[in-house]
Amino acid sequence: MAFASVYPHYIAKAERKGRTRQEVHEIIHWLTGYDEHALQCQLASKADFETFFAQAPLLNPNVSKITGVICGYRVEQIEDPLMRKIRYLDKLVDELAKGRAMEKILRK
Repeated sequence: MAFASVYPHYIAKAERKGRTRQEVHEIIHWLTGYDEHALQCQLASKADFETFFAQAPLLNPNVSKITGVICGYRVEQIEDPLMRKIRYLDKLVDELAKGRAMEKILRK
């Protein structure tokens, strides 16, 4: 599945709850290490999730602090590394949409 096809859903979910595109980008930057230009290149190339995460400059070392349930699964117990990374992103966007403070979302 292409990251670019899911990305608009992340934005829509956040904006429906009064959050911004920039906040979603901040989450993506924090999680993957992409800067804005690199993120736009990934979107333009319509990279799939495997490529998106494989080419990520640096997965944040604090990802192990992302815990909880998303889509009925505990993110910390997902065995497939790619699916776990996708669910990390889903969980962070979900926390944003639920109104959680950015400091807490970014595990500061």
